[in-house]
Amino acid sequence: MMKYYEMTDLGLLYHFLGMGVVQTDKHIFLHQKTYAMKVIEKFGLKGCKSVVTPLVASERLCKEDGSEMADESEYRQIVGSLLYLTATRPDIMFASSLLARFMHNPTRKHMGTAKRVLRYIHGTLDYGIKFKKGKAALIGYCDSDWAGSEDDRRSTSGYAFTLGSGMFSWASIKQNTVALSTAEAEYVSAAKATSQAKWLRFVLEDFGEEQVEGTPILCDNTSAIAMAKNPVFHQKSRHISR
Repeated sequence: MMKYYEMTDLGLLYHFLGMGVVQTDKHIFLHQKTYAMKVIEKFGLKGCKSVVTPLVASERLCKEDGSEMADESEYRQIVGSLLYLTATRPDIMFASSLLARFMHNPTRKHMGTAKRVLRYIHGTLDYGIKFKKGKAALIGYCDSDWAGSEDDRRSTSGYAFTLGSGMFSWASIKQNTVALSTAEAEYVSAAKATSQAKWLRFVLEDFGEEQVEGTPILCDNTSAIAMAKNPVFHQKSRHISR
């Protein structure tokens, strides 16, 4: 590019838009530790007691939970900061996308959950994504919660893809329709992951990383796997909207 544009080589990249980059001969590590520390300090949680999980597994959020209204501006700032942190923190992707559903009229419970995620980040500041040198094979993972939304009973699909040692593509998306069973919810999630895998293979080919072998999609639901493998079951799944 320096042959066509006036440019200056500043050497290895160490920091870019709140993202830290650590480069060695063996790996590249991406993190947002500095940005995360600023976010925690901004919302008054510096020195707080950390937690080991971003969400309480048994707790469900809904639009009207009976608690008082919270500061909408502060809540939106917290969620916006969390969403930016998902650039290198796939472990908070589900929690951040869940909280983003309540941007309008958030309650004290929503605010407490958002600050719990910040407390989790406080204890995991050193987390990030490491890419090691080696064979870059594309592998996908998918999962779903069944009827996870208390307001409309829709499920949430999630997928993640690794390329070699590091994860580089992930998402958490509420499904368009109500799933009638766990198998249906997982099948829709697998379909979303498959579509993403096809697009990633196309992009990687342009980058010179063509995936010669098939891309495995790992799913933990035997019924969804059976529907995907056996053509006989396809007629029974015609009602599933993907």
